Amino acid sequence: MEKKIIIGLVGQIACGKGVMKKYLIKKNYASDYRFSTILRDVLNRLGVEINRNSLQKVSTILRQNFGEDLLAKAIAKDAKNDNSHFIVIDGIRRMADVKYLKELPEFKLISIVADKEIRYKRVLDRNENAGDDKKTIEEFEQEEMAETEEEIPTVMKNADYEIINNSTWDKLHGQIDDIVEKIKNEK
Repeated sequence: MEKKIIIGLVGQIACGKGVMKKYLIKKNYASDYRFSTILRDVLNRLGVEINRNSLQKVSTILRQNFGEDLLAKAIAKDAKNDNSHFIVIDGIRRMADVKYLKELPEFKLISIVADKEIRYKRVLDRNENAGDDKKTIEEFEQEEMAETEEEIPTVMKNADYEIINNSTWDKLHGQIDDIVEKIKNEK
């Protein structure tokens, strides 16, 4: 029987978490979970425009009123009950987010690092949230200082593995493949 692997991704805005997740899903036929999916569902249902600001606000409101670990409990439960042999979890931002995931023996946390200038250009290019393509570097820097982003560096320091994503797709894929192979070979 194939060993179950649960990989959590942490990194600052536009470091490459989404690209890495897509690669892992395609290559490993993985299930995927994203912390912001729950938030996007709430905002969609309420008819609120989805942008980084509204995502940050709803996250803060939910966590302050129902506990810092609210989303983490839901994601960890989903991952534990998922029968897939490979699972990728994106959007980890706080130590509370990994609390329940770290209890799963199959879980490994990977930190993705990229230079700020590269990440800013990626935000403009991908235009994932309303207005991203018009964002100034000052607005980008301000978003990185938001309450929802401030604990990311601490979580990154607690990762099991680190990937540097300042270069080519091939180098990124090579780093990912090396880490997955290490995880598969762990006892």
